[in-house]
Amino acid sequence: MVASSSCHGGRLGLRTGGGGGVRGRPAPRSTHARVSARPEQQVLKRADLVEYISQGCRPKEEWRIGTEHEKFAFRLHDRKRADYADIQHMLNKLCADFSWAPIMERDNIIGAKLDGQSVTLEPGGQLELSGAPLRTLTETCAETQSHLHQMKTIAAEKGIVFLGLGFDPTSTFEECPMMPKARYDIMKAYMPTRGTLGHDMMFRSCTIQVNLDYSSELDMVRKARVSLALQPVATALFANSPIKEGKLNGYQSYRRRVWDDVDPDRCGYLPWIFEDGFGFEKYVDYALTVPMYFVYRNGRYVDVAGQSFGDFMKGNLSALPGEVATMQDWEDHLTTIFPEIRLKRFLEMRGADGGPWNMICALPAFWVGLLYDDQALQEAEDLVSSWTAMDRLHMQENVARDGLKMECAGRAGERTTMQELAKEVLRISEGGLRRRGEDEEGFLEKLHAIADKGTNQAEELESKFTKLWRGDVDPIFVDQFSI
Repeated sequence: MVASSSCHGGRLGLRTGGGGGVRGRPAPRSTHARVSARPEQQVLKRADLVEYISQGCRPKEEWRIGTEHEKFAFRLHDRKRADYADIQHMLNKLCADFSWAPIMERDNIIGAKLDGQSVTLEPGGQLELSGAPLRTLTETCAETQSHLHQMKTIAAEKGIVFLGLGFDPTSTFEECPMMPKARYDIMKAYMPTRGTLGHDMMFRSCTIQVNLDYSSELDMVRKARVSLALQPVATALFANSPIKEGKLNGYQSYRRRVWDDVDPDRCGYLPWIFEDGFGFEKYVDYALTVPMYFVYRNGRYVDVAGQSFGDFMKGNLSALPGEVATMQDWEDHLTTIFPEIRLKRFLEMRGADGGPWNMICALPAFWVGLLYDDQALQEAEDLVSSWTAMDRLHMQENVARDGLKMECAGRAGERTTMQELAKEVLRISEGGLRRRGEDEEGFLEKLHAIADKGTNQAEELESKFTKLWRGDVDPIFVDQFSI
């Protein structure tokens, strides 16, 4: 059973640049209308927060695809992460040579934007492309290719290479640079109070993410349940982070392992999504339990880490006495919640390691095939319908280590391997893409090859590291893992 909330009005536009990244980067200051015409200081109600999310509903013909990816920038001459001076140069060149507009925080350039896309900085200088909302996979892959061509051209002039991996293979935390973004200072101080690996998430991990639309509350619920159940399949197929500080770390997706010990208030698997009554209201109630990080006021970030958004709605924040939350604050708060799937005015799939160009394109193909075709969505629902809560939890807890080799639930609850499950899921996804009629099935080729062989990128990298490179991680900077 789905909660009784319904969708209201049309979507004001899917924005992949609005905090889709895993670091809690809030949206650029919004220029669109608020949910209602109330004055800024009028107290928000719970119903207003629900209505905000419900306005994400849009008809199928308006569904779009938003793809985001992060990458590490390394200097080739010393194998160290590019610092802010290096990245500042690249961003300025991007604006000067390719007509992007700068995104500034006080006197510092912290990103660039062009035609619905944005390039921004993660805490340790990881560069993220948040793509524009596009209709087809061909368009989103062309966007990625254009971005990488521009960035690689600029980076080559500085002797910088980009690595498409889920976790930094060489740097210690102390060796990672810190970007001049005030909200990261707040997060860096707060993270160790909630878990032991928050700094690894901020400074040493990279992901690929896809953001997709829904037409109604029921459609959102169906997609949320399927995508959460199958998120471990994506994690296994895209696993690409077996090396940490020059040594094997015992995991195929160490990036995914890191998320297990970041912050239990805002991260991880959400089993209640499968319970009766899940819908917009229940997600809002969950989001209200998540402590805040910051409030953006008058061009600065105010540290309110650990405080309640509900108290903010009542004007009871000690750092901002008497000031009440606005809808922009709610929008920002939603971007600081980091579960495996995230609901805003669209659904975000967050379970994949960073990777090279063909893997960046494969992630939106995987999820679009499953979720944007009615028959494929029904087939995916049928596949996971017999799984128990323990089946799903087992997959979530073990996929980071075991990847495609793990035993898991399959069709009708029968035991199978993640490899065989991945083959079945890819068959469903390919059918969904074929019925879209956009000639997009080819974007799944790399994933089919991984599933058929039963060897993902992490295992390929482990083999090279131990057999070909003889325990020396240095060749990774010139191998296929550079993008």
